[in-house]
Amino acid sequence: MDLAGFAAVLTPAGQGLLAEAAAADLSEAGLLGTATRLRARHPADLVAAVLTQVRLRVRARDKFGQDAARMYFTPDGLEQATRATVAAHRARRFAAPTAAGEQAGRPVLDLCCGVGGDLIALARAGRRPAGVDNDPLTVAVARANAGALGLAGHATVAEGEATRTDPGPYAAVFADPGRRTARGRVFDPRSYRPPLDALLDIMTRAPGGCVKVAPGIPYEAIPAGAETEWISAGGEVKEAAIWLGALAGDVARRATILPSAPGGQAAPATLVPVPGLGDPPVGPWRRYLYEPDGAAIRAHLVAEVAADLDGSLVDARIAYITSDTLKPTPFATAYEIHEVLPFSVKRLRQALRARRAGTVTIKKRGSAVDVERLRRDLRAAGPERATVVVTRVGTAPVALLCEPIPEPVPPLSECTKSVNNEQGK
Repeated sequence: MDLAGFAAVLTPAGQGLLAEAAAADLSEAGLLGTATRLRARHPADLVAAVLTQVRLRVRARDKFGQDAARMYFTPDGLEQATRATVAAHRARRFAAPTAAGEQAGRPVLDLCCGVGGDLIALARAGRRPAGVDNDPLTVAVARANAGALGLAGHATVAEGEATRTDPGPYAAVFADPGRRTARGRVFDPRSYRPPLDALLDIMTRAPGGCVKVAPGIPYEAIPAGAETEWISAGGEVKEAAIWLGALAGDVARRATILPSAPGGQAAPATLVPVPGLGDPPVGPWRRYLYEPDGAAIRAHLVAEVAADLDGSLVDARIAYITSDTLKPTPFATAYEIHEVLPFSVKRLRQALRARRAGTVTIKKRGSAVDVERLRRDLRAAGPERATVVVTRVGTAPVALLCEPIPEPVPPLSECTKSVNNEQGK
């Protein structure tokens, strides 16, 4: 879809066709028939552009919830866009009085604004964002999204180069550089578009700033004095954000857990370093296994999670926590350990058969095991479910048979199963 094609979608004829297409059969089996019927009455280019929008809106529901039905997208723009829950969380930090300070009346500059995910959240937070992007089609899409969501008077979008934009008139700067090329994801921050160093330089000329980066950003690429926040939703680390200047907190790193669905009502949970807390203790397997959230792991806050759970590690290099305490935490997933076995496909198969397990969830950490091959080799068959965790203690491979603890965590008195610890046999 080009700029002219998108402009046609915004015309009255395009909007009517958009509504008609949204009610049609867009499944893989029905798409060709739908396209053929629409082309019999409408220009082929317009039908193609409209069908692209309708299908992108379906894909966008996961990120944007109900807003997706009114928004516009490009394939690359949707891929790069921040999910609504993350953007809203970040916008709250931009709007916080302690962060905005005397700059509260000035707008926020949104560099590389894309289709406007963060622009929308900043506008809803009252920060009057000024979006900048170097792609004319993306600029048109972002403007259309602001209008479609009733925010046209609260946000502006202009075509321009991020590195040539003066941050002086703005209270703060946000940037979401491109992290994809035709070859796939970009992991080196120097290969971001624009490069991370160039964006950080712009931030130094503004009262405060924030750069969205990949969650696997090399730690050495993070500037001194910055706060880095790893953000997770639905058990998956979605992104990281480097906060600078007036927007940076008083900690160097932070893990934040957000509601998984757009519009979720649960409050964010944030974990920060505990002063003076050393490395977590190392000890034997206990009754429960906790799998720390990836945001806590990336933020080097596993020790904080373990301390809160009265837990320890079994191997100092593996981020699995074990404890006799069952406690609800947003920063880890809890399992009750039923058996700990020296890793052996044969022995594990026998244990699963004894439990009549046919549906097996396999998790691993610190192990080179091929999960799909192991699943085939186990040949599990039966009506029950089981969770297998494959890890190691030192150089010894270990398999655990576990059961996920449902949320909310039940009282300890209700948990009566015991651990059969066979490690070392």
